[in-house]
Amino acid sequence: MTESLLGPSLGHLMRTRATSDGARAFLRCGEQVVTFAEADRRTDQVAAWLLAQGVRRGDRVGVMLPNGLDFPLAWLGIAKAGAVMVPLNTQYRAHDLAYTLGDAGARLVLADPAFGPVLAACGATAHSVAPGQLALPGQGGIGVALDAAPTGGEIVVGPDDLLNIQYTSGTTGDPKGCMLTHEYWLLLAARAARFAGMTPEDVALTAQPFYYMDPQWNVAMCLAAGCSLVILPRFSASTFWRSVQATGTTFFYVLGTMPVFLLKQPADPAVERGHRVRFVSCSGIVPQLHAAFEERWGVPWREAFGMTETGVDLVVPVDDVASVGSGAVGRPVEGKEARVVDATGHPLGEGEVGELCVRGRGMMRGYWNKPEATAERLRDGWLHTGDLAWRDAHGYYHLVGRLKDMIRRGGENISAVEVEGVLAEHPAVRAAAVLPVPDELRGEEVKAFVQCQEGVAVDPADLVAFVRDRLAAFKVPRFIEFVDDFPRTPSERVAKHQLVREDPRRGSWDATINAWVT
Repeated sequence: MTESLLGPSLGHLMRTRATSDGARAFLRCGEQVVTFAEADRRTDQVAAWLLAQGVRRGDRVGVMLPNGLDFPLAWLGIAKAGAVMVPLNTQYRAHDLAYTLGDAGARLVLADPAFGPVLAACGATAHSVAPGQLALPGQGGIGVALDAAPTGGEIVVGPDDLLNIQYTSGTTGDPKGCMLTHEYWLLLAARAARFAGMTPEDVALTAQPFYYMDPQWNVAMCLAAGCSLVILPRFSASTFWRSVQATGTTFFYVLGTMPVFLLKQPADPAVERGHRVRFVSCSGIVPQLHAAFEERWGVPWREAFGMTETGVDLVVPVDDVASVGSGAVGRPVEGKEARVVDATGHPLGEGEVGELCVRGRGMMRGYWNKPEATAERLRDGWLHTGDLAWRDAHGYYHLVGRLKDMIRRGGENISAVEVEGVLAEHPAVRAAAVLPVPDELRGEEVKAFVQCQEGVAVDPADLVAFVRDRLAAFKVPRFIEFVDDFPRTPSERVAKHQLVREDPRRGSWDATINAWVT
């Protein structure tokens, strides 16, 4: 389906697909299967229930659900109601959850019962969604019977209406909410389907948590292409390829650390070569391992670059065999432009390293409640990614590093400033600086340099426990190193670059082994 045929909204696309391919399987999770027609009916009912709760066009609705059929149906129901979904990381604790809910101004939250206590502690109005309530016929959903026909007229939703406030960590500490419209998702769906060459006969698979972008655009892509999406409860390196084989998967998208975990599993050629996969898209492919991925699993792996703020921007075509191992992340997709600029915003030439910038249709409207951050990121129509890159003679872009103070651990973006702020709340801590430590499996690990209050000592395990109680597990430092003082810049900021050394683990306490690394 081309971009021009997608219609004005994601709900409209759901309705169109149900009319043309109603009997085809849309969502699959374990033994449960929902067709396009059934998904259309169930999402109508979710929308009707939301409207009955007083949710109005533009209201924010939090969703805190594990992987399964309910999350995508909740999202599509919210879309039909003209409301805005706020996906909530299921690892959030009171600190980050309260901030996100407060900043978004969520009217209510659809949540798994397991998250009731932490939501109650944040003062959120939560409605329990037991597994299967939204997906399975005959089950009561979120406090009402969803097998009743929806009431009231259909809400008119257009391409400029917001559909998501998608929170992503930033360099200023607190997460920022990217305002994503229906047009954003429709364009991303069409571009992803075109890039992957998806047809109604394809079967896509997702294993990432649904509060991420990736499973959501997989849903939209399958709506655009009229194909099925297999949802795994979680990513498991030991069972992943068996799931791929058993479900007849033909396409999946993963992050760079995931295939590294897969590569370290014992080889099982009967499973790893007995699949139907024709193409894998991956962000952050380790160049040195790229050829090994293709050789072991017998399928092309191709890079794609995008951000929550921009959707998909750069891709490497599936037929470009020469790109394997080059580290290239691609050329701009149709409708997008890219360039590399210096510190003054002046465009740089071939081979010169600078900041990667992108522009075109299908980008965020801005950051929710943060006009200054929006103006800093979006300048003269160009979004400044914060990534350092260069362009080769073939028009491919190559990433070389980051400008922003971020850590990328196992696919999760972590704001160093946010972790530093929580550490600073500990009564024994005077100041803290958080940096990435290279890691073969997770890409980067989190290390905290800690300066204690004068005359005060603290057990590093207590610091880790302190952070774990307040932030999601993936943000918790693995390494702790104590310092007497920090090197400073003339403006009295911590000179983090002076803390970097050849072996950043040495002299640190490692939480995974509960011991000091010498």
